[in-house]
Amino acid sequence: MKVLFDLEHPAHVHLFKNTIRSFEQKGHETKIIAKNKDITADLLDRLGFEYELVSKYYPKMYQKGYGVIEKDLKLLRIARKFRPDVLTGLLTPHIAHVGRLIGKPSITFTDTEEVKLGNMLTFPFTEVICTPSCFLKDLGPKHVRFNGYKELAYLHPDRFEPDPTALEDAGLSKGEEYIILRLISWSASHDVGLRGIGADSEMSLVNELEKYGRVLISSEGPLPKELEDHKINCPREKMHSLMHYAGLYIGEGGTMATESALLGTPAVHIESTSKGIATGSMCGNFLELRDRYGLLYFYPDQKQALVKAVSILENKGSKYDWKTKRDRMLEEKVDVSSWMTDFIERFPQSRDEYFAGKKPGRLT
Repeated sequence: MKVLFDLEHPAHVHLFKNTIRSFEQKGHETKIIAKNKDITADLLDRLGFEYELVSKYYPKMYQKGYGVIEKDLKLLRIARKFRPDVLTGLLTPHIAHVGRLIGKPSITFTDTEEVKLGNMLTFPFTEVICTPSCFLKDLGPKHVRFNGYKELAYLHPDRFEPDPTALEDAGLSKGEEYIILRLISWSASHDVGLRGIGADSEMSLVNELEKYGRVLISSEGPLPKELEDHKINCPREKMHSLMHYAGLYIGEGGTMATESALLGTPAVHIESTSKGIATGSMCGNFLELRDRYGLLYFYPDQKQALVKAVSILENKGSKYDWKTKRDRMLEEKVDVSSWMTDFIERFPQSRDEYFAGKKPGRLT
């Protein structure tokens, strides 16, 4: 079997890395296509994967339309040569377009409801759309739900074990309390019309959080001079370990908020629409993690978020509480990487079994 993976973001590398390994171990042939965004290529290098960069990241909205066409054409050329049986990726329109052009199925994964442009460019052309079971929308006859979150493809305890050396790498003393703050660039197409921490208010947020521990900042863009000393200095492959041991995660990154929650670290997300509505209220993952498990909280601005963060930090037993809640969540969810591997490998039989009311492979 030949499978083509399209990885457009560092998070996509994490999502598919275990599935790619599984396919390679089973003797299947894989092809990885990547976009040179952030640390995508660096992650692939560190994991020892062979890949081909076919497009660069365009930060401006007027450039993104050209980028779609450019990558479609390059991917079409590669696919015709590789001749995949299946193409897959996380809400990337290119596999859907090219799959349709070469007459091969594309399997699209997504967990975000409000990505209007990405959905419009992808859904009409893809063969099947796989989402977490808590996804709020019904996507129609192509929609397959799995009982988990995409981050459990790499953070499930069967897949991930925290590395305590991450603490020393980050310059932390033994037993030192610390908080991770995430700042994003707001340049992605799905960030249009959204906002997070108020402009030029990062320092005041850091000052408040520092009352409870050292503040380490993960940022997509350059930090102001007054915040440079807070920049995380840790090997990128150990970032999830650093998140695991943290006393709190707070910030604008939705993926990192979910990752922290699934690792058993209290997570507070800050993001809103232009109308001041917290985006978490429109996301099935966030609602379930808050309302069913109490692992993650979300707010439209940093003032409300800081109140919640302080209440968590002042509770000395919060990490134990989160571990207990995480254990309950894990009992109810599956190893998503195993589910993905089985679903892709046996497609279209796996899809047909799902719609027939049977279990696709070992997992539901």
